[in-house]
Amino acid sequence: MVVRRFLQRLKGGARSKADAPIPDAAPNIPPAAGKKPNVTPAAEKKPKRSQPTENRQQREPWTRDQFQVPSEKGKTRFVDLDIPDSILHATADLNFQYCTPVQAHTLPVALLGKDIAGQAQTGTGKTAAFLITAFARFLKDEPAGDRKPGTPRALVLAPTRELVAQILKDGNALTRHCGLHCEAVFGGMDFEKQLRALQAKPVDLLVATPGRLLDFQRRGRLNLRHAEILVLDEADRMLDMGFIPDVRSIIRSLPPREKRQTMLFSATLSSDVMRLAAQWMVDPVRIDIEPDNVTVSTVDQIAVAVTSRDRGSLLVKLLSRPDAQRVLVFVNRRDMADRVTKNLQRARVQCGLISGAMPQNRRMKMLEDFRASRINVLIATDVAARGIHIDDVSHVVNYDVPYEPESYVHRIGRTARVGKTGKAIMFACEREAFSIPAIEELTGKPLRWVTPEELLA
Repeated sequence: MVVRRFLQRLKGGARSKADAPIPDAAPNIPPAAGKKPNVTPAAEKKPKRSQPTENRQQREPWTRDQFQVPSEKGKTRFVDLDIPDSILHATADLNFQYCTPVQAHTLPVALLGKDIAGQAQTGTGKTAAFLITAFARFLKDEPAGDRKPGTPRALVLAPTRELVAQILKDGNALTRHCGLHCEAVFGGMDFEKQLRALQAKPVDLLVATPGRLLDFQRRGRLNLRHAEILVLDEADRMLDMGFIPDVRSIIRSLPPREKRQTMLFSATLSSDVMRLAAQWMVDPVRIDIEPDNVTVSTVDQIAVAVTSRDRGSLLVKLLSRPDAQRVLVFVNRRDMADRVTKNLQRARVQCGLISGAMPQNRRMKMLEDFRASRINVLIATDVAARGIHIDDVSHVVNYDVPYEPESYVHRIGRTARVGKTGKAIMFACEREAFSIPAIEELTGKPLRWVTPEELLA
């Protein structure tokens, strides 16, 4: 009877396939006796010649000889590095031909197992540098014996959920042609669902926020005693956000520093960050970007003298320009983020808002809308925007001057990513202008001051 009703529903067309729910495990229902299975004319006429091509591609293993990249003076090719073919295949799929500066300096040393303290902001390729290092090691050195679930070989700690999610996405892209498994745990999502994923099979690389990772450890669901690699991403932000006590607790549960490889990355290698590096690393190789390159050289950095009263109308006019294709607007406080959003909505600007007060699923939905160009303006606080990886951001607008110079570096790193160009615009009143010399000292590059009229010209 169940089969008959099911077939009657299909015949009657009560639902389209798109509307039908997808069961977790679809039953294997054979066609009724004397009837042929439903086959559309298009399926019947589908040429069969494509199948041998697919089989032939599966039979022929990919080799680095298929990844032809011309040699260029001053550039390091991924094919020149000691990277397994399966990882190199993924870099070819991603069109990674030449290393970025941080990759060119990091990978040759990190692939030898050295500890790294690297200065690099978002958008410089640092994520691929530490991921490739970990994956290359795992493919070359198989662990002895059977591995248990909940015992990752590498741990990556990052300050925010969005950054964790992005690192996981990058990790999955780089391991698409090998059997390595990546997982992530972070707050704002269902704990039990993350636990099931973590316990389903052995994890090679685990990406986590410190707080959620400690939740798993306290419940006895995670064993870090066999971790071979530790990565601290955006260490300066973890320091600023008060995560260091949690990080210390986590590191105490790892093998001693002499028996693991540790890589630390930070937008700035301040004395506080380097003190942490000295505690957690063994003779780290320090990778510094020259001061004039702390911010990407392809960012046009502009400061606009404008009063607090007038900056709302100036922002609306700026967003109406045809070159303002995808714009991130940073503010210092949540209440200001709400105010700016309402002002833009009154001006009929399609925009979205992310702040630390929003549930995680709403934040991720808003980021996806921005990434898919369903909205082209996103207002964000510094904490909420950590880890935003979105291509083709044309403008970063600092609606107010950030409290810390390092925040400015992080903010404008969202535009001009991977060699592209972009604009970083700072709104500043007379009082705020006194904070700008500290920013210029950090970046090694003076801001170009313009009037509101010149900005809109």
